[in-house]
Amino acid sequence: MTGSPSLSEAPQVDQWLQVLADGTLRVLSGKVEIGQHIGHALSLIVADELDLPLHRVQLLPADTACSPDEGYTSGSNSLQHSGTALRLAAATARRILVQRAAASFGVAEHDVVCADGMLRNTWGNQAINFAEAMAGRGFEAPVAIDAITKRADELHHVGAPAPASALAGIVTGAAEFVHDLSWANMLHARVVRPPHYHARLMNAPHRVQAAEQSFDVIRDGSFIAIAGAPEFDVVRAAERLERQVEWADGPGLNTGDVFEQLRTGPRQSRSVVAGTPVEGEVTPHPPWPHDAAQVLAARFERSYQMHASIGPSAAAALFDGGKLTLWSATQGIFPLRGALARTLALDPADVRVIHVPGAGCYGHNGADDAALDAALVARACAGRHVLLKWTRAQEHTWEPYAPCMAVGLQAALDETGQIIGWRHDGYSDTHLARPRSGPDQAGPSRLLAARHIENAAPLFRPVPSMARHAGIHRNADPLYIFEQRSIAKHLVGGLPLRTSAMRTLGAFANVFAIESFIDELAAVAGADPLAYRLRHLRDERAGTVLRRVAAAARWPGRALAAGEALGLGLAQYKNAQAYAAVCARLRVDDAAVVHLEHLYIAADAGRVVDPDGLAAQLEGGAVQGASWALFEAVEYGARGISSVDWEGYRIARFEDLPPLTTELINRPGEPPLGAGEASSGPAGAAIANAIARACGVRPRRMPFTPYNLRLSAMRD
Repeated sequence: MTGSPSLSEAPQVDQWLQVLADGTLRVLSGKVEIGQHIGHALSLIVADELDLPLHRVQLLPADTACSPDEGYTSGSNSLQHSGTALRLAAATARRILVQRAAASFGVAEHDVVCADGMLRNTWGNQAINFAEAMAGRGFEAPVAIDAITKRADELHHVGAPAPASALAGIVTGAAEFVHDLSWANMLHARVVRPPHYHARLMNAPHRVQAAEQSFDVIRDGSFIAIAGAPEFDVVRAAERLERQVEWADGPGLNTGDVFEQLRTGPRQSRSVVAGTPVEGEVTPHPPWPHDAAQVLAARFERSYQMHASIGPSAAAALFDGGKLTLWSATQGIFPLRGALARTLALDPADVRVIHVPGAGCYGHNGADDAALDAALVARACAGRHVLLKWTRAQEHTWEPYAPCMAVGLQAALDETGQIIGWRHDGYSDTHLARPRSGPDQAGPSRLLAARHIENAAPLFRPVPSMARHAGIHRNADPLYIFEQRSIAKHLVGGLPLRTSAMRTLGAFANVFAIESFIDELAAVAGADPLAYRLRHLRDERAGTVLRRVAAAARWPGRALAAGEALGLGLAQYKNAQAYAAVCARLRVDDAAVVHLEHLYIAADAGRVVDPDGLAAQLEGGAVQGASWALFEAVEYGARGISSVDWEGYRIARFEDLPPLTTELINRPGEPPLGAGEASSGPAGAAIANAIARACGVRPRRMPFTPYNLRLSAMRD
């Protein structure tokens, strides 16, 4: 079994596992719970390796005071990184426990059996629990990369259906989120934002009267906030303050055609080879193969979209004795600690970040920005706990959005309709603006309030990511086999809105474009879209998920009503993680409104650790992909964002959601593959392809609203 990159930062067993006095095993991980039930999956892995009942495994929330540094919970890497590290750590721990028990019993190690949290001597009536074997010591050993882990047929928890323990609290309302935190003598806080990115504070009162009490205004440059109690009075005071402040408006937002700016704006370009960018400016696309019979081109676009977390961002903070403790729904406790330390001129050792669940988002929403807001207020109110919450309008206005994106594709076909040449150009703003814990001096400006405080950080200037399948070029390299392919990415500057990571990064737009174009080429070749895909595939696992989803949807022989159609989408996330194929069945009415009727999903994520959690991830990803595809777009003008509520920013509602059929292909002999972002791109592509088959209009711009479908019809 190969190791995990997480072990480079935390190589010792004691950094991952601790035996408590009652024999319970405490598990430490730097990955956080954001609705994906990763904690449950990690607990299953550890319980199996150490032959423990699941209730004896206790996973601690991520905390910079004790957790291993695993960076961000992102990229569908948690099982592969933390899961692998914990599996090896648990296997190493089992060997150490057996060694210590054997020494205690005075027998050979092969005479000791580890089962049900006990260590037994097979030759006598001797048994001790884990705590007794440890005798107050730690494991005191590095994680063995070559540790002997359980075979698939020895696993009892992994792969077996079992409800996650946290679900009961979520369903009953007993679960505590960051918004629910409470301490004696706690202050509530609200921040007042400028009307848009470029506005700066001119005048603000020193105090605000509300509900028969007066509140001091906390000010640092253009950052202003109110803190006090009770909460509702603070809300009223913040509303009054917002009406009294004066802002220097500045240039306002750039309202030019953003898709034209993607086409013509200043850019940093890189060629991408086998999923990895190449240093230096982009090289020209090579000439088409000499036997090309025809060349086709298409362009696909995605609007700015937001995380749109159902609960606005929140954080709590305590600044006491020159040290900061921060409670946050961040997806990266250590990167946030580093960014906060730099912004506040603190030693990172004096900043502690504790993860508390918040509203899910799968990406870089406002959680980290709310953390800095809370820290600034707590510094002004030293010695008091502060709980700060954003408003709905602030969440929609100030979170970092998913970038608008354009993908230009060209393909050369031979006389048989086979694709023999492929060109891909992706255009986008940055997908990678999360706070960082490294030494780069531009890092603090990635936190929103760092731009507004008196000692403002310099603006973050993105550069092209050179990592494999990152940012703009994620999933830009098709799984299909072509004689010639040429891929380039273009990081475009000067665009109007703040952007960063959202679920799948550039993969969603790239898969939408690639899979849509494959359907177009199949039509030109006079081929069935399923058969055409299989004709260009050599990856058997990809072919298997395609066949399975087609069978589930009864492709192609299903009887369909007028205006109804099926569409396919396929991808392997990052060309290295889970395979997912989606088939969408939908209807387009006479008003060009799309009615989604069923989504079929087939996925291969290697060894299935938690089948219920895996299915939930795939279904949630497909539903979010459908919402992006059909409804979501950020609206804005020179004076700021206009999509400030659920009317201005439409997401899928319960009545929009179709039935889902999900098939998991379990491969017990293979390592688990990240699946949290695998189904979103194929879902969006499947919907686009079904729309084209249903009404004859190829969707070119996302979301596929009646207006954008008519625009696509005119462009074609």
